[in-house]
Amino acid sequence: MFVTPRILPAMLVLAAFTAATTFQPPQALAQPAGPTLEMGLAAPPNSVDPHYYTLTPNIALGNHVFEALVDRSPEGKPLPGLAESWQAIDETTWEFRLRRGVKWHNGQDFTAEDVAYTIDRVPTVVNSPGSYALYTKPIARVEIVDPHTVRFHTHAVDPLMVADMSQVMIIWHGLGPNPSTGDFNNGRNAIGTGPFRLESYQSGNRAVFLRNEDYWGSKPHWARVNYRFIPNDGARVAALQAGDVQIIDAVPTSDIARIRKEPHIAISEATSLRSIYLRTDFRSDAPSPYVFGPNGEKLDRNPLLDHRVREALSIAINRQGIADRIMSGAAVPTGQFMPPGTYGYAPDIKPPPYDPARAKALLAEAGFPNGLTIQLNASNDRYVNDAQIAQTIGQMWSRVGVKTQVDTVPFAVNAQRSARRDFSVTLGGWSNSTGEPSSGLRGLLGTRDVSRGWGTVNQAGYSSAEYDRLVEQGLVTVDDEKREQLWQQAVRVAVRDVAWIPLHTQVNVWAMRDNLKHTPRADEMTRAMDVAPR
Repeated sequence: MFVTPRILPAMLVLAAFTAATTFQPPQALAQPAGPTLEMGLAAPPNSVDPHYYTLTPNIALGNHVFEALVDRSPEGKPLPGLAESWQAIDETTWEFRLRRGVKWHNGQDFTAEDVAYTIDRVPTVVNSPGSYALYTKPIARVEIVDPHTVRFHTHAVDPLMVADMSQVMIIWHGLGPNPSTGDFNNGRNAIGTGPFRLESYQSGNRAVFLRNEDYWGSKPHWARVNYRFIPNDGARVAALQAGDVQIIDAVPTSDIARIRKEPHIAISEATSLRSIYLRTDFRSDAPSPYVFGPNGEKLDRNPLLDHRVREALSIAINRQGIADRIMSGAAVPTGQFMPPGTYGYAPDIKPPPYDPARAKALLAEAGFPNGLTIQLNASNDRYVNDAQIAQTIGQMWSRVGVKTQVDTVPFAVNAQRSARRDFSVTLGGWSNSTGEPSSGLRGLLGTRDVSRGWGTVNQAGYSSAEYDRLVEQGLVTVDDEKREQLWQQAVRVAVRDVAWIPLHTQVNVWAMRDNLKHTPRADEMTRAMDVAPR
């Protein structure tokens, strides 16, 4: 028992406890009795490691095995998770009271030591394409008050601590120093507190979960879950129709109307927190690699640095046309991060108007009366209709004199290219799964600064001191209304700068056998815990 509060860097906690803890590889898992759920998912995760990549498929998979201090309702509101309650002690101290009686899958007790270990581990993950340090950087040090009370001392006022702690899944401190991502993928480190245990994981194929019979919360109905990755739309729908799977996500928009009429199949849907957008290259030290003159000639400068060129590309896109014809209504055109009715949404920011005549005029003003040649990079297996959207945008740009080559590849390849800045214009998506825009404001458009967790996916290189100042002010503003106003101002700056080109907000659609019921989530995660018999 701890007699007095201790303030410890998490590395000291690690050193103190790993010496006394020996990790034993898990034995063959006992098979619980009960029904099996067969699921078909469109987007495969790339790791079981809950701190490797801020990617929704990774988070959804991780939610079965691991848990955060703060849970989220289907609408995105914070709920107690591994922490029963929390409060701000003073301007720079948050206290979290931890849930008692929680066991790790190996039978060990969950304590504050695990929280401190996790916070320390997050920024050290090797080769992370999108670091969770975005959520932990505000923490200056961890104070372990007792085994079930932890305090986070922050560098400054941090009104978003609760939201951020809903994104960081806690891992067992007994994994030792520098637990490897590979050992999460092979199951050795996949020890959580969640409602399921990981039996196996095959990258690009499936994960298999077994119900955690010792789970502290409401146990899921399913004893076993086959969590299958089926990126091909036709194959995924066919698997549902044939009964090979019982529920699928990312229902192809072209099939929604038909599937609604099919007997024995039900639909579940919700407007998401995910916006789809284009990013343009802001590099100023060299020409952009895939932008050329109208006849393919090399340029001695990056035309995308010109505000007029970026605006021309934006208003040459018919967003409503994409929503109606490509997305079959399963999208809402947007000019910002957040959907209507959510915290941070600015009602005065409308989707950019479709104006091809003005787009041509802007290109001429920028010195390109005969247009440009551009390569547009996109994934073909990550976002709903991502390849079709890119191809459609390419056709729209060609009509205003921007000859467009569309290069679509699997998301894993496109993400690696983006990380190397091997693009001029690329299609992407961001889900503000905390229910407010702070993570996107910092991660996507904040000036890249790894030391403080800003610009974690800002490979495009946008940087604005005015924008950063407004976001920073919002991050230390306790008053909710004033903070929202600051973030709305920051978004207005980004819109003015055409810092990115927003396209639409996705509507999430699931389909399932009609003997099941499903709770749809705005964060678009597909989880076995949200499926039950009707």
